[in-house]
Amino acid sequence: MKLAPLLAVRPGELRTARWADIDLDAGEWRFLITKTQTTHIVPLARQAVAILRELHPLTGTRDYVFPGGRTPRRPMSENAVLYALRSLGFAKNEMTGHGWRAVFRTIGDEICRFPVHLIEHQLGHAVRDPLGRAYNRTTFLAERRAMMQTWADYLDALRTGEAGAGASATPVATT
Repeated sequence: MKLAPLLAVRPGELRTARWADIDLDAGEWRFLITKTQTTHIVPLARQAVAILRELHPLTGTRDYVFPGGRTPRRPMSENAVLYALRSLGFAKNEMTGHGWRAVFRTIGDEICRFPVHLIEHQLGHAVRDPLGRAYNRTTFLAERRAMMQTWADYLDALRTGEAGAGASATPVATT
């Protein structure tokens, strides 16, 4: 539950995350997006790396970051994510495992003022370029790394009450 808001990945991607795909020293998670069969790089903010380092002694010898409860050879179930949300008090119509992506997309654009093309790349969406090519193969990794750190810092400020209503994060520079 702590990682989902920091990463903005699909719930299935998070629950099936493999330790072999995560480089904590580089602060990157590389995996294949099953929906599009494309490689995706998720820059990890310091806060995400800290959570994963805390989790590593518990599941780091397993294949999956979040192994299943019945057998560690499989990832945790989709129902585990939903159950966790419900146990935290979220009703069905309030939050889903996929909801953090919408939160990131909306607040990232409206409040944090992140460039939309960076948000879309972070979400693993195919981004059209101005010339109309079907798929833009740029990754904007450095810019997305800065954006995800700004996002994680913004979430920390919300959690600690340091971000007032309508407060904005520092915009991410684009190249």
